Amino acid sequence: MKKVIYALILPLVVVSGLVFANLGSKSEAPKNPSSKPLNPAERKAALEKWEATPDGIKYKKWVASPAGKKVFTSTAKINRNVKEFTNMEATITALTLPKGSRLGFGLMVRIKGEDYILAFGTEKFNKFFFNSKDEFEQLRGLKVNDKIMIKSRGVSHAPKYSYPILSGDYVELDGKIIYKRAPREGGC
Repeated sequence: MKKVIYALILPLVVVSGLVFANLGSKSEAPKNPSSKPLNPAERKAALEKWEATPDGIKYKKWVASPAGKKVFTSTAKINRNVKEFTNMEATITALTLPKGSRLGFGLMVRIKGEDYILAFGTEKFNKFFFNSKDEFEQLRGLKVNDKIMIKSRGVSHAPKYSYPILSGDYVELDGKIIYKRAPREGGC
């Protein structure tokens, strides 16, 4: 009888020890505290240092190239809408991103006569797939030439892409909201 009791208690002790050890490691302070934000002089020095690297030189050449200038011209056309988070009418031109893209789920759209990548990010799958709901489900129902209203909080660019990259924060089709980015948890 004692052996049975010990056999039942031993796994309980081991599991509880692992649980308490795991809780202790999460509450420890990070070993590398984050550094303070750089002041303008330090930021300028860091930028100049980066611009001297091979990647920095390559980026500066791209910005001066016709492809880079086109991307920045397209960005300038929608900067006001992005800063003010206002509606932009867009027409879907493709349901996939350019080949080799690593932006996650997205679409190609035309706004004010210019093409843009509308990126929504990577898909998050629920561990318990039977409860999982595809957050991009309604976006997958869109078709080429659909007219949508979008709002974006950010536009970026990269030499790898021939188009500015809009973050997809809000999409409306025929007056109905079909996508709205969930606010970030526990942060800005």
